[in-house]
Amino acid sequence: MLREEKISRPRFFLFFLTGLLLVVLLAAMPDRRPVAAATAPEVREGDIIFHASTSSQSALIRLLTRSPYTHCGLVMRHKGRWLVLEAVQPVKLTPLAAWTARGAGGHYVLKRLKNADAALTPDVLERMRRLGLGMLGRAYDRQFRWSDAKLYCSELVWKLYRRGAGITLCKPQHFRDFNPARPSLAGEAARRYGKNMPPPDEPVVTPAALYDSPLLRIVREE
Repeated sequence: MLREEKISRPRFFLFFLTGLLLVVLLAAMPDRRPVAAATAPEVREGDIIFHASTSSQSALIRLLTRSPYTHCGLVMRHKGRWLVLEAVQPVKLTPLAAWTARGAGGHYVLKRLKNADAALTPDVLERMRRLGLGMLGRAYDRQFRWSDAKLYCSELVWKLYRRGAGITLCKPQHFRDFNPARPSLAGEAARRYGKNMPPPDEPVVTPAALYDSPLLRIVREE
């Protein structure tokens, strides 16, 4: 009996030390969760997030704007989760981590209103959230028209800021400003629109115009 106790005690301490070592090692390991989840404390409601989309639509947007940033969305906190409200097909809420991983090379840029603390009050954010949720399910606008019946990504973000916060992030351009007849764009524009080319004076807000807004600052870039 005494011999059994002498054998079992070293084993107990061995198991104890092994368990303690595992706890220490796990605590010291770097956090390998998706970057968006790991950096969620840096995110605020109302932030605008940009990336280079890998969709077929992005080719035309890139030609129109000569910018690598072809898609954007509005960061929202909804039902305890960080989500991105985006106009794809259809307008929907996408988990933040999934949204950041979807861009080309996983690259994204998070931007924030420079005076967000003063301008984006809880009441303003609630109004923007309510307006945004009311647009869920609307079809994506492949022809970049200004109507609310269908929406494209930067149009959605621009309108939520304008109507929800009274802030004009950038001045809308017109379709003619992009010179759709130029050789580098004419073929893609003709394929996309056919005989339904937007009117020359159709208002347009592009992801590039939002990205370049002097009212925004970069919070994080990955």
